[in-house]
Amino acid sequence: MDEEYDVIVLGTGLKECILSGLLSVDGLKVLHMDRNDYYGGESTSLNLNQLWKRFKDGDAPPAELGASKDYNVDMVPKYMMANGTLVRVLIHTSVTKYLNFKAVDGSYVFNKGKVHKVPATDVEALKSPLMGLFEKRRARKFFIYVQDYDDNDPKSHEGMDVTKVPAKDLISKKYGLDDNTVDFIGHALALYREDGYLEQPAIDLIKRVKLYAESLARFAGGSPYIYPLYGLGELPQAFARLSAVYGGTYMLNKPECKVEFEDGKVVGVTSEGETAKCKKVVCDPSYLPDKVKKVGKVARAICIMSHPIPSTNEAHSAQVILPQKQLGRKSDMYLFCCSYSHNVAPKGKFIAFVTTEAETDNPETELKPGIDLLGPVDQIFFDTYDRYEPVNQGEEDNCYISTSYDATTHFESTVQDVIDMYSRITGKTLDLSVDLSAASAGGDE
Repeated sequence: MDEEYDVIVLGTGLKECILSGLLSVDGLKVLHMDRNDYYGGESTSLNLNQLWKRFKDGDAPPAELGASKDYNVDMVPKYMMANGTLVRVLIHTSVTKYLNFKAVDGSYVFNKGKVHKVPATDVEALKSPLMGLFEKRRARKFFIYVQDYDDNDPKSHEGMDVTKVPAKDLISKKYGLDDNTVDFIGHALALYREDGYLEQPAIDLIKRVKLYAESLARFAGGSPYIYPLYGLGELPQAFARLSAVYGGTYMLNKPECKVEFEDGKVVGVTSEGETAKCKKVVCDPSYLPDKVKKVGKVARAICIMSHPIPSTNEAHSAQVILPQKQLGRKSDMYLFCCSYSHNVAPKGKFIAFVTTEAETDNPETELKPGIDLLGPVDQIFFDTYDRYEPVNQGEEDNCYISTSYDATTHFESTVQDVIDMYSRITGKTLDLSVDLSAASAGGDE
């Protein structure tokens, strides 16, 4: 341990592993440590026995749920947009060669009390029961505009400078879409978590809807999302292998991991009486609790079921977004469902999560609108966890701390934090112009 490193990364959560991989590929000397004896930190993946131990105080799981080892239950389950930033990062680091992806069957939105497929193209808009006849035609025109939009072709802009015109002028005034349509486009397609985007330049909305539609077309599945076989628990281990290829070192089960400072700047990390020197530290909030503040709380229900979510066309993997307005809440609610088709549960079993930013101290009541959509469940666990954000200036003390995972069931906000941290740590912008075909996703086996 008595060596000097460019960066020491503490914690093997998804964000830390991705950053460790990116920095290793850049040629930096990286030491990666975790106080736990398993990978993943908060975003770890549990088998059935581990799930029981964590949430049921040591009872043994009932035999009818199947073998413990057949379960890979991600504690922070998030789908990846097929053409999204995370997939580009995975390709950029070549970590895709250690992972097998499979397309996710369905992407749905809760609207007026029912679950509907999210329409993302002009053709789907015309078929969608979410809208009446005239609204469908307006939506179809909007989707065609988005599909045809090209930064370099002024004709496709139809006389609007979308780098200045707010999104609400494009979507409500120019295309005349009603609030109901705006709601599902903003929250279920563009994946905004609140409605502030309507006042922002429309270009961001266009790019997000375009990304959704292009990702949807990528694998010709029922959704724009992909997910690794055996779940996200495979990611930290894939990055550990990558890091080793580039000379990085991973150490699990390192107690304490005390960050050492001199004159307010980080100089190393001490564990078990040995200090490794470093120029910078990257970590999750639990390693530097005095440099973070609590900013919220996530409420979640983890369910084991013997059937898919009703109204999702028997989808073996799906996401349902419940926009805040539909529930009279301040934040959206998310349903995540995955199953034996992604090797995260034994045959015939489904894992569902219901998550949201907590607005009360009662997750059972608060998550009820989402749980009611699941149908009968074999087992349900309720849980809350606090969300933290860094309050330090990484440029001053050389500590770069990730934010806690939010309630979303997709990776878009998580990966943005990683990209921002990468830029602050290295002073560079990450080049993500990659050949997307390097990440393929199988269809049904």
